[in-house]
Amino acid sequence: MSDTDDAPGESAPEAIPGRLRSAVRDHDAVADAPEDDALVVTSTPFDGRIAAAEADDGRIEFAVTVTVPTLAAVAADDVADVVVDGWLDTFERRIDAVGDVTAAGHDLAPTVERDGDSVMVAESIRDLNERRGLDDAVALVDYVEGTYVQGVIPGYEYGEPVSGLISRARAAGGSDGY
Repeated sequence: MSDTDDAPGESAPEAIPGRLRSAVRDHDAVADAPEDDALVVTSTPFDGRIAAAEADDGRIEFAVTVTVPTLAAVAADDVADVVVDGWLDTFERRIDAVGDVTAAGHDLAPTVERDGDSVMVAESIRDLNERRGLDDAVALVDYVEGTYVQGVIPGYEYGEPVSGLISRARAAGGSDGY
């Protein structure tokens, strides 16, 4: 299928390589239509995006970015700078220890950058198999979310999206928080 082989009356999203469109439509954690030339991951309340492009070697390159708030940005109370810095240091170390969360066993070394009240995690994955590559890109987004939740510091009252993530984790674990 080429980038122009769409059903009659259907316009092709230019941000998605032609052979990836079916995998995107079939994936339950990715929005069908790209936003700002990137696929939006819907399985997380964070801003998880995947830009996809054909590489010269026949693979698809998936550029994954996940933007999360600092704890200070979502805490109802003031959070001391030393706590924010410690949280970020721990978050970076956990992200660096990503290990093998992908089906293809990609050698991952994501970058973590803070910009004010946001932290962006970025990584690129290349795969010949578009479905496996998309699954691996989403797995990386999910890993960032799980790592973030692991780093939530007890004792603070949090707003969204953290309060929702904590509630969801408690419900999944069968705990009412007491």
